[in-house]
Amino acid sequence: MAVDTTLPSGQPNRTAILIVLALGTFILGLSEFSMMPMLPLISEAFGSTPSQSGYAISAYALGVVVGAPILMLATANMRKRRALLLFLSLMCISNSLSALATSLEQLVLFRFLSGLPHGAYFGAALLLASDIAPQGKRASFMSKVFMGLTIATIVGVPVVTLVGQNLSWRYCLAAAGVLAFIAFIFVYNVVPNVKNTHTSNLLNELGVLKNKLVWSILGIVIIGFGGVFCIYTYVADTILEVTQSAPYTISIAMVMFGIGSTLGNYVLGKAADKSAIKTTGFTLASTIVFAFAYVSASYNIYLLYAVIFFIGCSLGLSTLVQTLLMDVSPDGHAMIGALVQCAFNIANAIGPWVGGIAIAKGAAPNQTGYVAAALFLGGLLMWLLSYIQISGNKTKQAQPC
Repeated sequence: MAVDTTLPSGQPNRTAILIVLALGTFILGLSEFSMMPMLPLISEAFGSTPSQSGYAISAYALGVVVGAPILMLATANMRKRRALLLFLSLMCISNSLSALATSLEQLVLFRFLSGLPHGAYFGAALLLASDIAPQGKRASFMSKVFMGLTIATIVGVPVVTLVGQNLSWRYCLAAAGVLAFIAFIFVYNVVPNVKNTHTSNLLNELGVLKNKLVWSILGIVIIGFGGVFCIYTYVADTILEVTQSAPYTISIAMVMFGIGSTLGNYVLGKAADKSAIKTTGFTLASTIVFAFAYVSASYNIYLLYAVIFFIGCSLGLSTLVQTLLMDVSPDGHAMIGALVQCAFNIANAIGPWVGGIAIAKGAAPNQTGYVAAALFLGGLLMWLLSYIQISGNKTKQAQPC
């Protein structure tokens, strides 16, 4: 599925288009990740426990899982600008409703609705960035769209955390709704309304589901990345209850996580040029060590910052997983994009859920590190299964006919 890459005269340049697309991913990062450090505020507002408040995070993730494949396939042959405008409208309405929630049950429902356009927007924006890229710059154009999410983790989440602590968490969700409206206006005026030059083949898209290797690679994300979100979700509770540091240190921890994710994306991307599959395995093994370290490091805020930084580095695996999936499935990239978003957000549902179970049974917030280590180990086992299949396929291809 591609678009006419010739931009009409009078239209803004490609850089402007990428900036506008990145604004959308910034909003998505803000919507998804800002809720985690605000969990104590949600619990206080509705008189709920941390594990109950965690349902708001899991609901968003489930919304992505449901919405990504349905909306991607439903809008596959729609003009990209029209599809992006539809997704931004949903983001604006659902985040605004979340800010007005009067009960935890309402917040959970509206968070589910907020998650519906997440994966679809990401998929459409990345495909558009790929299609308008000059020859040889497709990967760099796509990475610039991802930059919005990175900036959200470094700047956006810490800022809204401070806003939530000093004003109200409702302002944070309302801000996401306002930004989505602003992005809507920019997309309408900046993104060219060109027709798709190719229609999506539903059989090719669905054919991806038959590839066993695709599912084992997605298993790395579904299980392994659950460990990242298990720790990240309860960082605020860990700092307040275990480390017993001032609330503002939560924002610093979020900045450390964001910087780690940025550097991790760069370093792991470079290493993956030589071997994406081996780099993935090494990174997963390393995260197990840092997950265990998180438990004891939580008693010293500076050690905690360091561990959170390295946990953040593991988010660089997202590029590696996308690369692996593209390699093993040359067709059906729209479905691949939807499946990747589904996998990450299933992980985002599993991590807070199992961490919440541990806390509900009496575990301290920092002991979610043990739970995360188990999830990382599960991801490593899925990596091993994928590695064996990839090695076997290479052996078969190398054998003479």
